[in-house]
Parts: sequence; structure tokens; C-alpha cells
Amino acid sequence: MLVNGKRRHVSALLNVNGSVGRGSAAVDLNTIPALAIERIEVLRDGASSQYGSDAIAGVINVQLKRANHGGRAQVSYGKYISTMQGVPDVSGLLLTGGQPALDPADTRILAASRDGERKVNDGDLWTIGLNVGLPIGAEGYLNVTGEYRDRQNTNRAGYDLRPNYNRPTAAFDAREAGFNRLNFQYGDPQTEDYNVFVNTGVPLGDFELYAFGSYSSRDGLSAANFRQSASANNRDWSTITPATTPNAGNFVPLRANGFLPFIHSKLEDYSLAVGIRGDLAGWSTDLSLVYGHNQFDYRTENSLNTSFGPASLSNFDSGGLAFGQLTANLDVSHEFDMGLAKPLTFAVGAEYRNDDFNIRPGETQSHAIGPYFRSAFATTAANCGVQGGVYAAATGICSFPGRGALVGAQGFPGFPESAATDVSRHSYAGYVELDTDLFDGFTVTAAGRYEHFSDFGETLNGKLAARYEFSPGFAVRGSVSNGFRAPSLHQQYFTTTSTNFIGGVPVEISTQPVSSPVAQALGAKELEPEKSFNWTAGATLNPFRGFNFTADYYHIKIDDRVVLTENLGAAGSGTAAVNAAVKAILDANGFQSVGAARFFINGLDTTTEGVDVVGTYRFGVAGLGNWSLSAAYNRNTNKIDRRITDVGPLAQIPGLILFGRVEGIRFTNGQPKDKLVLSADGTLGGFGITARTTRYGEVIAPGAATPLTDPTSLTAYGPDDVFLEPKWVTDLEVRFTFQEHATFAVGANNLFDVYPTARPTGARPSSVGGFYPVDAYYQPYSSFSPFGFNGRFLYGRFSAQF
Repeated sequence: MLVNGKRRHVSALLNVNGSVGRGSAAVDLNTIPALAIERIEVLRDGASSQYGSDAIAGVINVQLKRANHGGRAQVSYGKYISTMQGVPDVSGLLLTGGQPALDPADTRILAASRDGERKVNDGDLWTIGLNVGLPIGAEGYLNVTGEYRDRQNTNRAGYDLRPNYNRPTAAFDAREAGFNRLNFQYGDPQTEDYNVFVNTGVPLGDFELYAFGSYSSRDGLSAANFRQSASANNRDWSTITPATTPNAGNFVPLRANGFLPFIHSKLEDYSLAVGIRGDLAGWSTDLSLVYGHNQFDYRTENSLNTSFGPASLSNFDSGGLAFGQLTANLDVSHEFDMGLAKPLTFAVGAEYRNDDFNIRPGETQSHAIGPYFRSAFATTAANCGVQGGVYAAATGICSFPGRGALVGAQGFPGFPESAATDVSRHSYAGYVELDTDLFDGFTVTAAGRYEHFSDFGETLNGKLAARYEFSPGFAVRGSVSNGFRAPSLHQQYFTTTSTNFIGGVPVEISTQPVSSPVAQALGAKELEPEKSFNWTAGATLNPFRGFNFTADYYHIKIDDRVVLTENLGAAGSGTAAVNAAVKAILDANGFQSVGAARFFINGLDTTTEGVDVVGTYRFGVAGLGNWSLSAAYNRNTNKIDRRITDVGPLAQIPGLILFGRVEGIRFTNGQPKDKLVLSADGTLGGFGITARTTRYGEVIAPGAATPLTDPTSLTAYGPDDVFLEPKWVTDLEVRFTFQEHATFAVGANNLFDVYPTARPTGARPSSVGGFYPVDAYYQPYSSFSPFGFNGRFLYGRFSAQF
């Protein structure tokens, strides 16, 4: 992604959770205020030969405003007013003699009285923005945009009807009847943002000295999963001896009613670009330097490290991530008259880039093992007695059943000291581009780029594109190119570890850098760049005034795609035999404490293809105003051509899967295969209206349960997979502009309050058997919904032009 034609740095945050885009780090678009944008340009062709890494499928360029006078002030307020489709409203538990009872249809939950669907009124959003242009001398400009945004959280959780309190006898705890069953927060986090963008330029003889920069700060608060009062995560292990077996009879909670941990994030993002451009001996020249920095720091709040018992902190500094990028560019071009229909444009350029990535460990209690966990070990009976443990004469193992506390801050365990990272790399590149009309109406472009990275070597990419206009208003176009995407520093070096317990022994569940001894023992290799081959073909049609139609086909094949493996080890996601075989490899290399590890590999070959069709008609009708009608359709398919499994010793394990069924379906079906957008925008005098309706195609959200008929299949659907039905979502805005300076607008996003298909609850069909996951009661919608699950948003906006 580019801003003013210059590369924008990505976020320090690496997406390693189970969602679309897993394993990637993206540019944070929320740091760019809408008021700062003049226009957005999209290059759909593969563009690695011109822009380098990350341009496999094209480039987005955000052009900032350059006005040296006037401006706009804007304030808006909105909130969600919605009814949660498919989620019952619970008025209370069904009591008999003051006692709740289990629901006979699903004995995992308590019987309750339901009345209609749950209604919500939340997510208040205030946005205040100002854009102003100021002159610098006669021809220079200084354009400044500031934005403040305050958003309250949304909560689309259903009622958690599971028994919450410890139950040492058949009777339920009397507190169950009055317990707040909306104990989860499931939705958008609470955030407060400050964003500033500056764009400036001044003439300097035949040159222009320019600069642009940004600063953003965001304070966010999101919720983790609720920890129940009776959960082992909430047990006070200090109340029993190391040799005591924990049970319901000796359970004492650390927090009487359970607790909901929060993840408090602080973002700081800034960027500065300076450059000079102009004519140098007949050559158009642009020399620039850009630096960008993105940093996340985390606190885990209202939580516990249970292994420290009553001495546990409630709030933890959990560490942070930082990414920085320095880019220097020199671009020159010149036109040569070659006797063709148009002069030949010859462009050449060079780039130097330096990236750095850092992980800051959290404070000790955020990740450390406290006194209320002790691992089992081999010793004598006498020493075990001194230690206060339980001795098994048959094995010679001394264990501590009363010291099995969970380790690490719950919700977001801190980065351990072993995760401390400070790495960098650099690259340099050169490109050449030729562009001309060979004859009237026939434009050709050829480009090539060489790039060398300090960590994985060099790459050479090229592109050939052509456009032929048969007659005014009708043209065909096409391109063919190869490209690459360099593995990011995040993918190469991100590391974090949490501690779980298997058979009373602490084991580490970790994301490892490929260079770590653990990953190397499992066969990890240095990551290579993803390689792509693209071709596109399309046509444009302008048969009469005001009407424009485009249709494009694209085909993108990517080899050696970088993906995150499944969890590998004794606590891994494979079968018992596979997990045991991986554990044997780890044990043989001295990593007995590693329960499961995952790391990035060049693990997939994929093909993406699709069509984009866009039609726009602009017209005016006397008495009815000016209108713009548009329709846009996209059909897109993702296919996995090959899963790569030949990774060192892991290749010898029968049935081992490095990129499993769930992640595979997320890649191929986690986004709609088709999308249709119909819109109308009109003005009549001071009145204006914008209406838009979007149809999102089917999405499949895979569940953890394996297919019943073929448990090892990587493509079959399981009993808990959720098929999100196609949905239409409609937005509407009406506005009035007074004397061309003040505009009042009211509108609705998702006017008809459409929700994605709710997750099924309770018993599965009798032909399948068993029950759907219990969390579907209190997390009722899939995060894979392409339009979210917040419902209808109503807003008002006032803007003043000056």
C-alpha cells in the first residue's frame, strides 16, 4: 500500500489467531483520517516489477489533499440499535423450590425462561475531524487533518446458562439465580483514537520540496473469555497441601464470582516522508526518504496468574511489539521521440529499505510459574515425603496433585524473556519501465525489477501490459507478470510461549521463529519468498455519454505461500499417534518441556482467480437532479493446489498434517466467493441521497470437530461447521446542504438490521448425534461474517465547508 505514491509501513501486530489473514501483518488503515484523502487509486494488475514485495495482486495508493486554502470541519455521532436475530432474550432461570435445574434438552446448561430476541443499544461512536489548507508563499501548500474518534464497545454475547459456581453436592449454589448471565463481551472493543496527517509542498526553483507525515495514538480495551467461578483457572491452590487431590469438596475460588480478563492495548504510529522532485536536465526526478514506525504495548487487566495464588497481580504489563521501516527512493524518467504514435517514456529507479522488528517481554508474573505449580519428578520415597508430594513406587515419580495451578496471565499471557527480539534486515532494488503507444490506440508497458534482501537473497520480476482501443469508447487490455512477496520479519522472528500442563508436567505451547532450536529440530527451514505468476484480461466500454463499463478477469498462482503450521507435539492438534511421534523427535533433541510448537513454513501452492465487473451511469434529469448509478460484481475462488509436507523429520510421520482442514477451509471458503454492490447517489438542489445494497455470498466457518464419515479428510465438512447464508445489507443516507457550506446528514448502515446466520445450539440432529459446542450459546455469531455481527447502526453528521 502507498500513500502519495510512497510505501506505507505495516503494523507491528502479527495475526496468529484463527481468522482470515492468519499469519499476516497489514497496514493499519484506521490511522488515515477520511478527511485527509483526496482520492484512492487502485492498480489491479500484479505490480511487483514496479513496487517490489507485497504487490503480487496490485497496489492501493492513497493520495492526500493538497489544497492551500479552505477546509472542512465535521462531527458525527452514531450508535447501534438492533435486535439480535436468532439469539433469545433470557428473563431468568426456571426455579423449583428456589433451586435452578438443568435443561432437559441440554444438560450442560440451566433451564431458563426465554422471551423473544435480545435487543441491544450500544457502540456509541463520536468522530470529530478538521481539514484545513494553508498557503505557503504564492504556490506552496500546507494541508493539515486532525481527527478524534471515541467508540464504546459493542456486546453481541448471548446468555451464558452454564452453572457458574462450585457444586460439591447435588444442590446448586443459591447465587446461580441472581448471577448476571451476560458475563461475556463479544463484539467490537472500546477504542479512543487521535490521528493527525500533514501534507505540504513548496516550489524551489524548478523543483518542489515536499513532505507528508502522520501521528496516531489509539487506546483499546477488549475482553477475553469469561473465567467461571468454579473453573480450575480460578482455584485458590494455597488452601490445599501439595499432596491433596483437588476436588469439588475442597474448592475455594480466588474470585468469588469468576472474572472477565481485559486486554488493554496502546498503539503509537508515526511516519514522515521528505522528498524533492522536478526537472533535472530534461529528466523528471523524484528523490524521497520515508520512515514509519508502529508500536503496540499490552496490559492484561482484571486477570490472574493462578500459579501465584492470592499473591497474583490483577493487572500485568504483558510486553509489546514494534516495527519500523526506512525507505529511500530515486525515480527518474524521460520521454524519447522514437517515431511512434507517442513518445517512449523511459523510467528507471532505485530503492533502499531497512526493516526492524522488536518484541518487548512482559513483567515476570505475566508469564512465570508461581509457587502453586510444581512438576512431577523422579526421586526416592524419602525425598518425596520431605517435598510433601505423593510417591508412586511403581514408577518412582513424585507428583504434587495439589500444585496444578494454571500459569501466566489469563486472557493474554505476557511475552516471556525468551521471546525478546531485536532484528533487522535491509534490501536494495532497481527497476526499469518502458511505456509507449506503438500505433494509435495501442499502448504497451514493459517493466523489470531486481531486488536483493539481506536475509534470503535476490529476486527478478517482470511485467508486460497492453491496451488497445479499437474505437473511441471501446478498449481491451491485458497483462502478464511474475512477482514475489518477501517473508516479513514478523513471520521469521515472532515468538511467544504459554505454559500448559499434561499429566502434571508443565509443557510449553509456543510459536517459534524458524531459526530457533525447537523449530530446527522439527525440520524448519529459512523462509523463502512467495513466488507468483499473474495474468489478467479485460475490456472497457463507453458507448454513450455518462456510461462506463469494465470487465476484468484475473488469475494469480502463488507458490511457496508462507503459512503457520498446526500445533505440533504432545499437546498438538494431530492424532494421538502423530502427537507421540512428534514428541519423540522433540525429546530426542532435548526439548522434553515443549508440549507443542508451531512455526512458519513455505507450506502451500495456491491459485486465485476471478472476475470484476463494474458499470456506472451518470446522468441528469430536469426536475429530478443529478444521479450516479452503479453496479459492481466480483466472483473470486481460492484453491489449494498443493500442501507441502516434506519438512525434515516430520516428513517421516504417517498422517502428519502441517496445514489442516480448519485452516484450509478458512482459506478457500472463509470469504464470500461472490459479492454484488448496487448503489445510487443523487442530488436535487440542496438535498442529497445515497443508497447502497450489498449481497455477500456464502461463507463457511469451520468448527473443530472432524468430519464424521472421513475424519482425516482435509476438505470434507464437519458436524460443527457453520454455513453462513448469503445476505443483503443495505445502507441509506439523506442529507441537506445549506448555502453550499453546511451539510446535515442522517443515515443507517445495515438499515434492515441483518445478522449473519446464528451458530446452532443444543443437540445436533439425531443422524449426527452429540451436541453443538456449548460456546455457541454465548458467542452466537461467527467472526467470519463478511459484514460483521453488530446489526443496525444509526448516525447523524454535520459538516461545514469553508
